[in-house]
Amino acid sequence: MQARIQPYFHDDTNTWTYLVSCPTNARAVIIDPVLDYDAPSGRIATHAADALIAVVREQGMTLDWILETHAHADHLSAAKYLQAELGGEIGIGRGITEVQATFKTVFDLEPGFATDGSQFDRLIDEGDELAFGECRLRAMATPGHTSDSMTYLVDDAAFIGDTLFMPDGGTARCDFPGGDAGLLYDSIQKLFALPPETRIFVNHDYGPDGRAFQNQTTVAEEREDNIMIGGGISREDFIDKRRARDAGLSAPKLLYPAVQINIRAGARPPKASNGSSYLKIPLRYPGWDGG
Repeated sequence: MQARIQPYFHDDTNTWTYLVSCPTNARAVIIDPVLDYDAPSGRIATHAADALIAVVREQGMTLDWILETHAHADHLSAAKYLQAELGGEIGIGRGITEVQATFKTVFDLEPGFATDGSQFDRLIDEGDELAFGECRLRAMATPGHTSDSMTYLVDDAAFIGDTLFMPDGGTARCDFPGGDAGLLYDSIQKLFALPPETRIFVNHDYGPDGRAFQNQTTVAEEREDNIMIGGGISREDFIDKRRARDAGLSAPKLLYPAVQINIRAGARPPKASNGSSYLKIPLRYPGWDGG
């Protein structure tokens, strides 16, 4: 009995969200859900999340879990919104506490912002198993991109977050706070040790060279053909290659709003005295103090 996997692509952020369900009793898990966000206006919408909600309801599913592979820097999480509509528990890797502590300082967040992961219902550790109906999901810690990065294993499928992209897309970047190219290499070797036929489901795809967007590959294909880490590259060479690549990357377009929402499990910051919520944008003027 294999779990059913339904992928959904969010065009604006090139994000894949997965609805995974147990065929015997329609208990379900949603992995990496997305809110729609218009940066110029600061307007949040729920079109992508509402489409998921419609599928869950039309197919008579019960949502047990809403899981994040990590606190994303390129899209806003719809976890809290989905929970309000469908129920279920929100889970993320225990390393979120490090991410929260870092970004509480970066954004000078309110003193009451907790850095113990309590915004989430479940902090997930290596080897944890989560049930949804008669199906089971097993967690594998895969830090390196971020300290909270987790892979979720269901049957012969691995939902790997940003750890790897499709073979022609390479691997996650490691230049965010808490990122570590050596740790990423080690985490990917854990993935490469899975059976070669294991299906890998990626979190993002950007269609290099104009190819159609894809969401699925295998351990064997990644191990042999991944442009950053395939072919048996050494740890040292990968670190050098990854650092060189990261040095030329720009910041994700939604970095500041995404992180501030996602470390809160998809909730907005507390309302100000005028009833509105606000996100902070650090201003960076090298060599000039603004005076």
